[in-house]
Amino acid sequence: MVTHLTEEIPQSVWYGWGDPSRARPLSASALEFLRRTLGLASVEANHPPTALADVRLSAPALDESVLAELRDIVGPGHVSTEAAERILHAGGKSTQDLLRRRSGDALGAPDAVVYPGGSEEVGAVLALCVKRKVAVVPFGGGTSVVGGVEPLRGQFSGTLTLDLRRLDRLLHVDPASRTATFEAGIRGPAIEAALAPHGFTLGHFPQSHQEATLGGYVATRSAGQASTGYGRLDQLVKAAHLETPAGPFDAGSLAPGSAAGPKLLDVVLGSEGTLGVITQATVKVVPAPQAKVYGAWSFPTFEAGAEALRKLRQDGARGDMPQVCRLSDTDETASTCRLGGAKTGALSRCLAVRGQKTPALALFVWEGDAGRARARKRRSARILRQAGGIALGPLPGKSWEHGRFSGPYLRDELLTRGVYVETLETAATWGRLENTYRSVRGAILGALQARGAAAYVQTHISHVYSDGASLYFTFLAGLEEDGLAQNARVKAAASNAIVAAGATITHHHAVGLDHAPYLRAEIGDLGVQVLRSIKDTLDPEGIMNPGKLIPSPSSGTP
Repeated sequence: MVTHLTEEIPQSVWYGWGDPSRARPLSASALEFLRRTLGLASVEANHPPTALADVRLSAPALDESVLAELRDIVGPGHVSTEAAERILHAGGKSTQDLLRRRSGDALGAPDAVVYPGGSEEVGAVLALCVKRKVAVVPFGGGTSVVGGVEPLRGQFSGTLTLDLRRLDRLLHVDPASRTATFEAGIRGPAIEAALAPHGFTLGHFPQSHQEATLGGYVATRSAGQASTGYGRLDQLVKAAHLETPAGPFDAGSLAPGSAAGPKLLDVVLGSEGTLGVITQATVKVVPAPQAKVYGAWSFPTFEAGAEALRKLRQDGARGDMPQVCRLSDTDETASTCRLGGAKTGALSRCLAVRGQKTPALALFVWEGDAGRARARKRRSARILRQAGGIALGPLPGKSWEHGRFSGPYLRDELLTRGVYVETLETAATWGRLENTYRSVRGAILGALQARGAAAYVQTHISHVYSDGASLYFTFLAGLEEDGLAQNARVKAAASNAIVAAGATITHHHAVGLDHAPYLRAEIGDLGVQVLRSIKDTLDPEGIMNPGKLIPSPSSGTP
């Protein structure tokens, strides 16, 4: 079975996120909240992006002979040196990326963008790039927020970005084994659309769902918003096909279990395009849920809420865990109430009546058979009440789900209004979670306030494990004149705090360019040598995504 999807691929704007028509403007009260909280004289929309025609580009560096050979491989219409295509592929979607492009700087754009149509074409392109000394950057949805698709040239004569959007097919479904095989360029909504007629879901819904691809999920060890219930992507992948400069590489097994040596699939998972190009993957799927049951609880503090989640995960029945499990700290709870409109305004009044001075809002979604989902909620509710939680009803959870993919659009409007906003994440064991939360939050606040400005930091837990949980920080301040320096200062302070706390440098955003200097502290010198040895085997000339993931020999923790 081969299903080719005709759904139009959403094209992200070059200076921001997704389709701007889907964005909703902030209300007057939300803007006033931002102005007061951040001490801004104005939040007028007076920081628009540069006009596309004025964006600065360097001249393409690839010889015409190389471009001609690429056209012979993928077809004349699938190699582009057009300015607009190069700008669209000039980086990912971090605030740093957007600040650079909004200011008109796309000087680091790739020399060409190539759109292969299958694994064989990908392999042929890589062989050519080895021969002609050209760096290759694999590109799925382009949603990296850690510099993962930055088109760095390194020591090579030029750089091309390999956009996999044409690899968008469902290849096979095995309903008995509950697995499905896809090409790697298929995007999140198309995955679900392809599985729906078979009655299945992948259950993987990161905030980047609308634009990110399966290959990107695999390459970054992605975690979706429902991963507490469905599992992280690296728990869902059975096998993957990688085209490398050294040749094709099949990793993983469809067998239910194996003792056939080290698990080579883990070489592909999280490889971030540094070893080759993921072109296919087989994943576990589950029956699409018949119903969703929502719940929300308020806890007197963030620490109390985190303790409740620990008890829910460790003491409750494993099958009772909700698919979605989120806990906001007091600051995020406050911003939800003040920025979210009428529905969350009602929530704010409810929390005030309950008398919790520092409330922490927890949201849950149980999915599956309606009767069983309600029973799972009832059993979970007993644990949450015993831990000090106050039930708030289903509305907050439904409201969150309605806007679950809208955050990146909000960032675009905030940047246009002169508000700096960025995110970062980590994960720690339960024993280290509180210290990690306080030290990283303090580091972010200290770095933002270094120039005497006001700042706002909010945090949530969105992935819960038996031995720990994730922490996701969102932070805002007035945009400084040099926004790139502001961003670098904050990210460095937070990353050093994460390392010092003994937490992971990344839970689901991957390593990319931004986190590579900190990886050595997590895996050690020998671990770095192991990664470099694998790269030397699969990519002996080093053309694959230079500068990402693997720290340079001389780099240490900044």
